[in-house]
Amino acid sequence: MDAPLLGSHDLIRHEEKPGRRNWTKALCFFLAFVSVTVLGLVVSGDIHARAVGVGSKYSGSILNDAIVVESEKGVVAADDGRCSEIGASMLRKGGHAVDAAVATALCVGVVNSMASGIGGGAFMIVQSSSTLKTEAYDSRETAPLAASQDMYENNPSAKYYGALSMGVPGEIAGLHQAWLKHGRLPWRTFFQPSIKLAKEGFVVAPYLAHHIANAAERILDDPGLRQVFAPGGKLLRAGDTCYNVELGQSLEAIAEQGPQAFYNGSVGEKLVKDVREAGGILTMEDLRNYKVEVTDAMSAEVMGYTIFGMQPPSSGTLGLSLIMNILNSYGNSNAVEGSLGMHRLIEAMKHMFAIRMNLGDPNFVSIDEYVSQMLSPSFAKQLRQKILDDTTFPSEYYLYKWSQLRDHGTSHFGIVDADRNAVSMTTTVNYPFGGGVLSPTTGIVLNNEMGDFSTPTEISPDHLPPAPANFIEPNKRPLSSMTPLIISKDNQLAGVVGGSGGMNIIPAVTQVFLNHFVLGMEPLDAVKDPRVYHRLIPNVVMYENCTCINGIHIELSDKRKLFLKGIGHQLEAIAGGAIVQLVVQNLQDTLDLGRKSRKGLNSGIVRGTLTAVSDPRKDGKPAAV
Repeated sequence: MDAPLLGSHDLIRHEEKPGRRNWTKALCFFLAFVSVTVLGLVVSGDIHARAVGVGSKYSGSILNDAIVVESEKGVVAADDGRCSEIGASMLRKGGHAVDAAVATALCVGVVNSMASGIGGGAFMIVQSSSTLKTEAYDSRETAPLAASQDMYENNPSAKYYGALSMGVPGEIAGLHQAWLKHGRLPWRTFFQPSIKLAKEGFVVAPYLAHHIANAAERILDDPGLRQVFAPGGKLLRAGDTCYNVELGQSLEAIAEQGPQAFYNGSVGEKLVKDVREAGGILTMEDLRNYKVEVTDAMSAEVMGYTIFGMQPPSSGTLGLSLIMNILNSYGNSNAVEGSLGMHRLIEAMKHMFAIRMNLGDPNFVSIDEYVSQMLSPSFAKQLRQKILDDTTFPSEYYLYKWSQLRDHGTSHFGIVDADRNAVSMTTTVNYPFGGGVLSPTTGIVLNNEMGDFSTPTEISPDHLPPAPANFIEPNKRPLSSMTPLIISKDNQLAGVVGGSGGMNIIPAVTQVFLNHFVLGMEPLDAVKDPRVYHRLIPNVVMYENCTCINGIHIELSDKRKLFLKGIGHQLEAIAGGAIVQLVVQNLQDTLDLGRKSRKGLNSGIVRGTLTAVSDPRKDGKPAAV
């Protein structure tokens, strides 16, 4: 990467004139920035936000070096620092965590549109500190009305590439539904920063540049993607300026007219026209009929904490719960420590992957039996008895039945506000750049979420039969690995966690949870710690061996590699895994600078120090109020 990533204050890329790299001017700018920042903190009375710096080879503001921040008033941890700062700016205006979530999601959909955007879908968990209620907003994409389980029989690749792979987008509907219940700020307020980014240009960060290079052929083959990411036929690189004027105009319409502009108005009409011209089956009726599923969040008790997450078709909450129950059945937290603990974790993950493919959209298939099993400590104990500490087993030992879901991509962020309302949201267009199509008139990247369904005739990489519970039906939601979680301890907010990276999400979120909440690692160490992954088939443990954009090297220790090899695991190094954002609250009833306890005298809500971490495996940064 040959260009620096701008700090979170540098939201718009401006052209530089020759000769303006002047040390005097740079020093003056720096001093002015520091003065304004300090003055702003003094005036606002907020002297409690702290950025903990980690060395970076990229220049920019001080926030550019901080992959962990602390605050008592609110934090946002996204996988792009500009979006974290935009979310935090909503909290500074007095906004609810949901207000910040809307603004953050819109921003990520502009600057990291290879992974998310308004052409995709999302899962959002919202916890209200005043009511202690935790809700799940399912705005995952649905199969169009014209879809059928045999629609890809003659062209299996169309399930993954092209406009026919598109599900009905739900992100805007989900954001609006949550805002209607919890929002404090005007709807249009959330859109202005992202409109500016899209229309006036933003700096291409290294992570986006990496995906542009990897998807070069698809980008150059698609007129819409080419006009945004390869203007003039030249692929954008890190440090270049990217413009998506049409997306900015779409966001302007939705800001002024509300979600109707997308689901029953001009934006939707243009999108449908582009999709159908590209070979898709999306209709205005699909958009008009889209419904967000709002339920109580699924809860599970794991290792002394309560986790709140998504119901199926997410397999994340159930998957993590099953793994934790298996490990908890050993009887003490020492069971997950060290190399032996990692072996046990790997075996538990393999059992989880074998059972999770029985899940599907509960509105279409009966999955109660499997949900009960995955939440059951006694069932977990039965599986634990199949785990031996001195060996592993062939894949068939784990009694798999169906081909695995191999989803991709996504983006995740976590938010906590001053009142300790919390949001955990994972948003996606599935594969990088979705189906490889961008709507030229709207600037929207089309998801390829139909690829997450199973189909009767598809031959999968693991050569297993497809999972019937996940077959395509109109309006059905496909199975997902997304795992947005909110964590409580004794009815107080303890943390917000989630990740991106498809099938690797559940293992990654599980390991970060274990690292901090069970093994007691500091939040940054819990996220940075090298991870392992497994997909059941092939029977290979993938371990991280990568150097992050900020120079941090992450690699599983030789000691652990030798131990795992010694008991029969086959190992394979991978250059990167899932990306996890973590927010934790210090729940210890301590005094702060001689003031009264942080526990509210009347509310009963603990307001401990918040620590937010954005995973260094990507170029994200958190932001504090």
